[in-house]
This record gives sequence, structure tokens and C-alpha cells, in this order.
Amino acid sequence: MIPSSFIQELLSRTDVVEVVGRHVELKKAGINHKGLCPFHGEKSPSFIVSPSRQTYHCFGCGVHGDAIRFLTEHHGMSFVEAVRDLAQSAGLVVPEDEATPAERAEASRLREQQATLTDVLEKAADHYRKQLKATPRAVSYLKGRGLTGEIALRFSLGYAPEGWRTLASVFPRYDDPLLAESGMVITQGADEGKSEAELKRYDRFRDRIMFPIRNVKGETIAFGGRVLDKGEPKYLNSPETPIFVKGRELYGLFESRTGMREKGYALVTEGYMDVVALAQLGFPNAVATLGTACTAEHVHKLLRFTEQVVFSFDGDAAGRRAAGRALEAALPHATDTRSFRFLFLPAEHDPDSYVREFGKEGFEVCVRNAVPLSKQLLEHVAHDCDLASAEGRARMLSQARPLWMALPEGALRIQLLSELARLGSLPATELSALWQAQGGGQRHRSEPAEESFGNAGEHRPRKREWLPADQWRAARKAGPASPTGAGRRLPPKRPEDRVVQLLFGQPGWWDKLTLAEHNLLHGLPAPHGPAIAWLERDMAEHGPRSWAVLREALAHDEQLPADSRALADGDADPDASEEDLHSAVGRLLLGDLNRRLEMLAAEPELNLPVYRALTDERNALNERLKALTQRSATE
Repeated sequence: MIPSSFIQELLSRTDVVEVVGRHVELKKAGINHKGLCPFHGEKSPSFIVSPSRQTYHCFGCGVHGDAIRFLTEHHGMSFVEAVRDLAQSAGLVVPEDEATPAERAEASRLREQQATLTDVLEKAADHYRKQLKATPRAVSYLKGRGLTGEIALRFSLGYAPEGWRTLASVFPRYDDPLLAESGMVITQGADEGKSEAELKRYDRFRDRIMFPIRNVKGETIAFGGRVLDKGEPKYLNSPETPIFVKGRELYGLFESRTGMREKGYALVTEGYMDVVALAQLGFPNAVATLGTACTAEHVHKLLRFTEQVVFSFDGDAAGRRAAGRALEAALPHATDTRSFRFLFLPAEHDPDSYVREFGKEGFEVCVRNAVPLSKQLLEHVAHDCDLASAEGRARMLSQARPLWMALPEGALRIQLLSELARLGSLPATELSALWQAQGGGQRHRSEPAEESFGNAGEHRPRKREWLPADQWRAARKAGPASPTGAGRRLPPKRPEDRVVQLLFGQPGWWDKLTLAEHNLLHGLPAPHGPAIAWLERDMAEHGPRSWAVLREALAHDEQLPADSRALADGDADPDASEEDLHSAVGRLLLGDLNRRLEMLAAEPELNLPVYRALTDERNALNERLKALTQRSATE
């Protein structure tokens, strides 16, 4: 929990001009400072930073806020991450009253470890940059790829020289465990029981162009290296470390944030060189996955900066498979206000070569004509299905069902049901009824009852009566059932509805949630995710406020979509407890864990350690939810 008093003290000791000035060139303009807005492209400065009010405001696009909000919106940090970043700069310690001494000690150790590892990697990055300038062969290679010194500087490109132990001249101790822990040095012999003196050590990266991988704060957390001539592997990544997980990071995200806002979309490619070359050629909004399939966490991160994502793939079989994984990652986030598209280039081209041959305008035409998510889903589920036969259509619908279920409620989901029904030669009502009978996500609970959470992490309802969607909607319009009727009550709110109701009723409970839970709630599809983000910003600016005040403020915030503002139509639950909040958030976490496990299981090569860890996490969460349910039943 971070007390509001601490937030106020932090903001009083933070200079918003200094925070914004690290990322925006500001010039004194009377009592204020002025610069080009980092949130939209402009040629005349309309972005004002006020040292007296400690706020910023853009008269062009309307963004405004304090130092915390700047970090959350410009860097894509969560509220807690931004507070911790500012607290570290101000020399303050973020209070963690709810944590045990052991948990506080572990959190402190992890922060210190992260800072130490990034220091090591920054030092290595400086070394590689100097080596690039001093190596004509490496400079010629980059020039041959059409890159300028300016773009190399922007991405901090470097060169790892030939030789097995060149980093020994950079670090005082080549046997420092941090070099191995950061992935810069490979150590052989430890598993054979050899002593420290007998271990063989050598640089991981040798004779390669170096691409520093940076997090959203601009800290170097890993490297990618490309061979200059022939050699294997062509691209080599840092191993996963305490600060670097491939499935969470995107190359170029730090450098492309402004470009995404200017272009209006993110372009997801498959290689480092694509990102750098596209930035050189007028597409500064590109990022790349790091040798792994696009994940839901990748999509979640991108949506902090833009509502439109274009995935670029080769048109071969491998590219189609990669597109299928990206489709699965995007589906849970595909609300009616977001756009996901899929761009397939000819087999002989990557984005870099295509732009060089056909020009910037030609590539922009490809982007505009990229396949929308709806069409990609239909093509994906129909692959290898003979739609001229009943068996082929049945197979197509079987493949479509889990993907369609992953879509959030909204107009897109309804329209795709109709499209799938047409392809399957079924009336939409019959397909809906079929999937309802199979548990297709179109039914709603009509009566709350006990739940059991099995070891497999499944939500197993019992003693429940289910109503088809049309009957459920009719029941809602009719109001609560009569006590003398069938005993049906209105269904409980979906967990995301419940979370919004509870947090708006008790904003202070936000600080009772963990960082992982914060990130999960921020990633909820509209209207819930934007409403959660709005609430966090409101708390940063005003502290916890009453439901009545929040309802009025939310309902009149024209910058939010109408469906997010409509969430203020309800009322607070005076009988709610923190346990109700943890139960609702837990159900969302459980769904997220199940989706991640399903994605892992679908990978060609199962990452067994990760799968087991997620399974253990899911089982522990099931036990907590079961305990919460039992506790509520006895109260």
C-alpha cells in the first residue's frame, strides 16, 4: 500500500520540469517552459510545463497531468512503477506497510539486483559503442545496409570485437558473477563441480553488431547480436535473466514510443534490423519480438501507447504460423475501439527490402491494405478445411470456437458469430445455441451458488441454473424475480464489472493490490481497462475520493469513450469488503493464467519449467479463491 500522504510528499519533492525535460527539449517561456508535445506530432510548440503548478498541458492534443502521469503515459509505466522511479530519484523509500519484513527485504534485494545488472549492461553497451567507432569493417557493414550514424546513435548500436575475453579489459574482475548473471559471459565447468579457478569463461558476443535491448525506462536489459559475415546463429540474444524475459520485452519499444503516437499505430516486425532500417526509412513506429512468438504480454505493452497494431510477417508457412500466434495473443484485447491488422509481404521481401524497392509510399499502401483481425480469424480457422463438405465446415467451426470465445463482449464478437455461421452454413441462432450447449461463453448465471476450484484450475460450477443470453437479458429488464417465482435472482456481475464497482466505491483499495494485479487490470479490454486507468490517474491527482465525486467526474470526462463513462451509472456496494475485491481480481487472474497455459501448451516445443511454474501459481490461486469463498459463506 502506498499512502496518499506519501504521493503528496513525493510530488512536492519532484520537479516536473526536470522529469519532462529528460525527454522533451524545453525552453523558458515567461514563468513556464515550452516544447514540442511528445504525445502527438507538431511543428509549433504547444506543450507547456508549469513549475508553479507542477503540471504539464498541451493545447494541441489536450494531454495534461503531473510527473507521475507523465511517466505512466509517456513511458507506459504502471502507477506503482512511476512512483518507485520518482521516489528513487528523490531519495525516498516507498512505504510497503502491508509487506512482511521478509517480503520488504526480498523486494529491496530484487531492486538492488536489477540496478546492479543494468549498470553492468550499460557499461558493456558503452564499450560496444566505442568499439563500433573504432572498427571500419563494422561501420562499413552498417553503411552498406543504408544506416546513418544518426540512426546508429539513436539505437545505441555497437560492435562486439573478435576475441574470447575482450570484456576483461572493461570490467575490473572478469570472474565477477554479475557478468555471468547478466548473460555477458559464459561460464563452463560449474556443473562438473570445478572450482572457481578451473572454470572456463569467455564472452558470449564476439564479432557481432550489437543491438542493446532497452526497457520502457531506457535501461539496457539485454543485447541482440548479428554476425557481420557468414556464421551461425545469424542472430544471438542474451539469455533470460532476472531483468530480461523474452516473452515480455519488445526490441525498439523505448525508441518507437513517439513514432507510434505520430503514425497512430505500432508495426510489429520479426527482426532488429527491420526496426532500425524502418526508422531510417520513415517508419519510426516499428518494434520486434525477440526470437519468440508474439505474446499477450507483448500486445498488452503495445496497447499502453496505441490502439492500433499492425503485425508484419513473411508470406511463407512459418509467417502464417507466427500470424496465428499473434492472432491468439490479440483476441482478448480486440475491443470495438481497437484495431489489429496483419500484413503479409512477398516471400522474397522483409519490410526493409520492400521499402527500399517500392518506397515509403508503397509500404504505406501495404499497411493500409493489411488484413483486419476479423478476416484473419476467418482465414485462420478455415485453413485445411473443405468448406464444400459438412465435415469440413464442422471442423472449421470446431477450430473457431475457442478463438471466438477469447474475444471480449462487443459488436465485433456478435458480427464474427454471424460470419462464422455463414461459413459453416448454419443460422447464427443455431450456432449460438450449439456453442451454448457446449459451454461457449454465451450463458449467464441466474443463481449464485457454491464453486469448487479443482487442481486443474478449472472453474467448476455446481448447483447452478443457466439461462440462454436472450432470457438472461429479458430477466434483467424485468427486474428481480418474485420470491414466489422460480427463485431466480439477477446474475452476479462479471468479475471485471465487480472490480470496477468495488474500486470506485473504495478507491483506497487500489493500493491493496499487487503490481501484477495492477498490470492485469490496466490490460482489461474497454470499457473496463480505460476506466481503471482513469481511476488511477484521478487518485494520483486528487487522492481517494468518494463514489459520488468520482461518478460525476468520470461521467463528464469527454476524453474517455462513452462505454467507459457509462460504468459510472451504477452505485457503490456498502456491504462490500476487501475480500470481495480480492475474490473478483482472483477470478480475472485465474482466467489469465488459464489462457497463458493454453498458449504454452499450443507451442511446438513446450517450455516445461515455465508451464510447471504457471501451473503451481494457478493451483495456489485456486486455494486462495476457495478459502475466500468458504470465508464468505460463513460470515
